[in-house]
Amino acid sequence: MKAKALNILLILTSLIGYLEWGKDASVFFFQAELQILNKLFTDPQSVLHPLILLPLAGQLLLLFTLFQKKVSPYLTYFGMAAIALLILFMGIVGLISSNISIVISSIPFVVTGMATIRYYRYSRVVATA
Repeated sequence: MKAKALNILLILTSLIGYLEWGKDASVFFFQAELQILNKLFTDPQSVLHPLILLPLAGQLLLLFTLFQKKVSPYLTYFGMAAIALLILFMGIVGLISSNISIVISSIPFVVTGMATIRYYRYSRVVATA
């Protein structure tokens, strides 16, 4: 049960990422994802980019694990890694540009990801003992 809760948290914390550019342009990841899903069906060519498709695939993998009887740690790792590419990239951009809003929005996913890795490592150690 805890593995599913962690995967739900990974999905939710990935959606609260925040992007800001220019003078007054900004978007949360959940808003951008809604736009991407809309364009996926109307203009698929416009969303064919690795930094768009990989995090989306990662979220779909994590969503798939919620329907498994026993959550696959490998699917969780792959999904988390795919999302982390974008989240960590945005966190680095936030650090470079000294934009604290972007950095703070990436921290919940990173913390949840570290907790997930720790949970799976600990559960593997306990299972082999």
